[in-house]
Amino acid sequence: MTEATWDRNTTSPAIDWRMSVALENVPRGEEDVAEVTSLEGAVRAWLSLDAAHQDAAVLTMEHPVIIDGASHTSFNGDGIRQLAEHLPGGDEAAPEDDAG
Repeated sequence: MTEATWDRNTTSPAIDWRMSVALENVPRGEEDVAEVTSLEGAVRAWLSLDAAHQDAAVLTMEHPVIIDGASHTSFNGDGIRQLAEHLPGGDEAAPEDDAG
């Protein structure tokens, strides 16, 4: 009989911030056209949106992202906010949080 061991210190794989994503349901001038950009660029753009547009936005990834053991192929609203908490460089604070 083989004894199973579990590694309790497993972490999610690193997020590929350069992968292609589509940021949808966000107005672009007179149109509502999806923007294809990097994951990092899309999340930073999402942070600059007003609350109504943040809630409506949908972020669709080129390949799944694993956060806290769960695989995601898209995020919306608060899901994008949770993804923003993992941004590289510590710039995850929303612009309104910088007021002082």
